[in-house]
Amino acid sequence: MKSTTKFQLSFMMFLEFFIWGGWFVTLGTFMGNNLSAEGGEIAAAFSTQSWGAIIAPFIIGLIADRFFNAERILGVLHIIGAVLMYLMSQATDSAVFYPYVLGYMIAYMPTLALVNSVAFNQMKDPSKDFPFIRVWGTIGWIVAGLLISFAFGWDSQESIAAGLLKNTFVMTAIASAVLGVFSFTLPKTPPSAKGEKVAIKDILGLEALDLLKDRNFLVFFLSSVLICIPLAFYYQNLSPFLTESGVEKSTALASIGQVSEVVFMLLLPFFFKKFGFKKTILVGMLAWTLRYLLFAYGNTGDLFFMIITGIVLHGICYDFFFVSGQIYTDSKAGPKIKSAAQGLITLATYGVGMLVGFYVAGKITDANIVGEGHDWNSVWVFPAIFAAAVFVIFALLFKSEKIEYTE
Repeated sequence: MKSTTKFQLSFMMFLEFFIWGGWFVTLGTFMGNNLSAEGGEIAAAFSTQSWGAIIAPFIIGLIADRFFNAERILGVLHIIGAVLMYLMSQATDSAVFYPYVLGYMIAYMPTLALVNSVAFNQMKDPSKDFPFIRVWGTIGWIVAGLLISFAFGWDSQESIAAGLLKNTFVMTAIASAVLGVFSFTLPKTPPSAKGEKVAIKDILGLEALDLLKDRNFLVFFLSSVLICIPLAFYYQNLSPFLTESGVEKSTALASIGQVSEVVFMLLLPFFFKKFGFKKTILVGMLAWTLRYLLFAYGNTGDLFFMIITGIVLHGICYDFFFVSGQIYTDSKAGPKIKSAAQGLITLATYGVGMLVGFYVAGKITDANIVGEGHDWNSVWVFPAIFAAAVFVIFALLFKSEKIEYTE
């Protein structure tokens, strides 16, 4: 791959996830302070990610794969996103804000698949080249958090009180516009299925439903959906939790989770080979329980290390469960329905699972309002217990099996 192409793809990935990390982390805090939103309204806003994930396969399958170059659609969607993101920054109540954020996520979520398509189309050996391109996405997310906390200070207690968190949307809108224009300079990625007939079952990955006849895969599938409920609590409540606890530079602190994600991604092959799939994924599940207990009983005083440890555990929580799950799904599906199986898991987790998860998180959060804040101990105990229950179910029902893993 040419060095120019590597730079283009790396910059594309950097901006793609800089955009997501630039507003999604602080969304709950912004809505609570700038829009006076309650937990249910905040949950509805976070749930737009799930609606975007559900609709994305149709945009990719019906349009991107058949009619237009991926880089052109990527450009158009990000330019649309830039406009909607700016409008989000100007909203003054949840009723006005929600249609904008819904429209934005419907436009943004398909771009996650499009950037991968553009990248893979330029690679002779994706297994070797892609990680070095994709890591720039994680770096982009981290840089967004560092800028918000250290360069601009928008997440300080004074700035939040002054309503300056809205500037994160303006920053993201600018980055989205830059990526939108830049996308038209990316290497050409023509439609992969031009002229082919399209079926809804192919778009949604329904042809992979036969995998559910396998007991182990069914247990894994249901566990994946259920574990998204604790996951939703992390995305939705981490920023408000840190802010209400008086933590300064909270967005930068939250980005430690992405640093951890990179580290444990590198350790995953060792774990997978030495301990096997079942033990690896059980460690991931147990980490969810431990993380929320640390959040529940830690504080910003002498037990602040517990909160930091909970954030660091993000790498184990995400990589050991979701990445291991992708490897497991790939091994069970075989070459014929590999893409369909991954599509089905994505639809079930980021679509259905997270949709339910954000709803439950909103209800639990609203039920624990105390004065102008929340009883965070009670909020975090719920996902801790729920994750522990999923751990027990998986441990009892999933029968160990050997999974081949190639680095």
